[in-house]
Parts: sequence; C-alpha cells; structure tokens
Amino acid sequence: MSTLDLLGLSELHSGEEREISSTVRRLLDDQVRPHVMQWYEDGRVPARELAREFGKLGLLGMHLSGYGCAGASAVAYGLACLELEAADSGVRSLVSVQGSLAMYAIWRYGSAEQKQEWLPRMATGEALGCFGLTEPDHGSDPASMATRARRDGTDWILDGGKMWITNAPVAAVAVIWARGPEGIVGFAVPTDTPGFTAREVRHKLSLRASSTGEVVLDGVRVPESARLPEARGLKAPLSCLTEARAGIAWGALGAARDCLTVTIDYATSRYQFGRPVAGFQLTQAKLADMAVEWHKGYLLALHLGRRADAGILTPEQVSVGKLNNVREALAIARTCRTILGANGISGEYPVLRHANNLESVLTYEGTSEIHQLVIGQKLTGLSAFS
Repeated sequence: MSTLDLLGLSELHSGEEREISSTVRRLLDDQVRPHVMQWYEDGRVPARELAREFGKLGLLGMHLSGYGCAGASAVAYGLACLELEAADSGVRSLVSVQGSLAMYAIWRYGSAEQKQEWLPRMATGEALGCFGLTEPDHGSDPASMATRARRDGTDWILDGGKMWITNAPVAAVAVIWARGPEGIVGFAVPTDTPGFTAREVRHKLSLRASSTGEVVLDGVRVPESARLPEARGLKAPLSCLTEARAGIAWGALGAARDCLTVTIDYATSRYQFGRPVAGFQLTQAKLADMAVEWHKGYLLALHLGRRADAGILTPEQVSVGKLNNVREALAIARTCRTILGANGISGEYPVLRHANNLESVLTYEGTSEIHQLVIGQKLTGLSAFS
C-alpha cells in the first residue's frame, strides 16, 4: 500500500484496472513528465505527436466500443484520466476532449458514414477532434448561442464563432453546435473547409500545455451529410458534457495526488528548526486534512464510475463529482503550495502548475455555480437558471 493510500483503495479494483493505471503512468513517465514543465513555460504542446502515442495505447475514446476503440469500462477510463492529470491537466484535456466530447458526439449522434470516416482515425490519434459549443458571449448559457446554421439548397451554411475550444488549432474535425431553423443542431465539420478558421489563444496563465483556440465560422458550407442526424436539441451537446465531466471528476484527483505526493516527500526531507517540516503539528494537520478529502473524492469518483458501468449514472450525480472533486483538488494544491513555501512557486515542483491548471478545470465543463444549481434543482424541484 502506498503512503497516500490510507484506506487500501487499490483493493477496490480488479487486477485489470490496476494494470491500466500502471501502464498509463509508465507512458506518462516516459513521454510527458520529462517535458511538461517546458511545454507549460513555452505555452505549447506537441498535441499531434502525443495523440499518436496515446492512440497506440488505446486511450483515445477508450470507453467507446467499435471503430477501433478499446471498449473499456467507465472506471478504467476514469483511472486513465487520473493518471493523465497527475502529469498535467492540459494533457488530460487533450484526451478528454478527443474521446468524451468530439468522438462521443460522433459515436452517439453521428451517421454510420460519419462514424466510419472519423472514429477509426481519431482512435489512433491520426485525426484530432474538437468540440465547438462555448462562444465568446455564451459560456454557461449555451441555449443562447449565436452561431447559426441555415439551409441553402441541400447544403448548410454556418456562421458564428466559438471560444476556448481545446484542440481546435490542431484538429482535423470540429463538432460544431449551432442554432438551426428547428433548434440546436450539430455538425462534423472538416477544419479545412473554406471559411473555417481556428486561431491559437495565447497569453494563457493556465492550461498552458494545451492547445486552445478561437473558432471563426464565416459562411462555412457543409453538405447535409455533415449534420449529426441523431442530435436533436440542446440535450445532445449537454449529454456530451456529462460524459466529459465524469472523467474530470477522476482527473482532478490525479492533480491532487501529484501535489500531495510531492509535498509529503518535500516535507519529510526539508529541515527547519532542526527537524523535518513534516514533523510539525501544523504541517501534519494540513496533510491529514488533505489526505482525507482526497480519499473521499476517490470513493465518490469510484462510486460514480461503477454506476456508469451499471448504466444508472445521472447528470446531477456527475455534477456532485465534478463540483466536489475539482473544488477539493484546487484547495489541496493551494495548501500544498504553502507547505513548500517559496519553492512552491518554482517550476521545479509541479504544485503551482497544477493549481493554475485547476483554476481552468474549476470553470470549464460547467462552473462550480452551474453544478450547484443542477444539484439545487434536483434537491428542490425548482430551477434557478431563469
């Protein structure tokens, strides 16, 4: 049992699940951890190269079935997300957006032709995808989106813009949501279509090891065959968000675990006043409180994962996991920073990088306030959204 595993959590997993965690961790130790601080400082990440490496391991769309996808369980996917985010939230975002948003949208709502065209290549990392829902003026309120889709003969014309779109600058296909004549519709849009532009968002102070874009749609003409035929209304993109949020509930635990592990090692070897920092009561109180919250978050994520595998997970239950685990992971990262003192702001340690990244994780895929309202509506039967 590792130092952090106070409750014997590994005993709750099958041998296959434990092997998935170990395999993903080994890949990250080899391909990501030696380079991620430099990527973060540079504000760039070799997304296409990483995607191909992740594809070899079956991480892209791993919880989907068919089309070259691994067909793994929700728990197995969650454990992979935890290990990915223990390396960096931006790296986990690459995998999450690819599999739980772009691929899932096509897998769940696409035509047979769309699935055959895109999913096998996306599963191997040959083609990256992005998910265009958020807009510059419509983040938490996607029902008010301004992007429009209008018919022109047998084609559709898309006009509008999307913002904060992970993978957009490197994507081969963009899942775009727009307001059509009869409500919200989705499209699988090749990014080389005339009128489609993806501009890299620069000067980020968070998720710097991630490719983020602004998408401009200027008279983008796509055929009817690009429309996702099974996507009807806002429930379609929201169901994709639910899919991604479940992975985030696991992923945030990875960032928190990395912070805690590094901090425990530091505190036991850093001497002040003639003894290790870990030997002081205040330090141990911080470590104990953080470890308790981490274990509670893990048990919550595992419970939600088992419910997902049983087919009984609900959106509000996912909101509980996303709200709690990201909020607690951020609190853990901030507290770990205090134990490291001035060293906590150094790139030699991952703690402040994780804290900065978690500031984004806290607000994307639904802000904390949105999840509070989802839970509040379930508790009271009253909607506070409008």
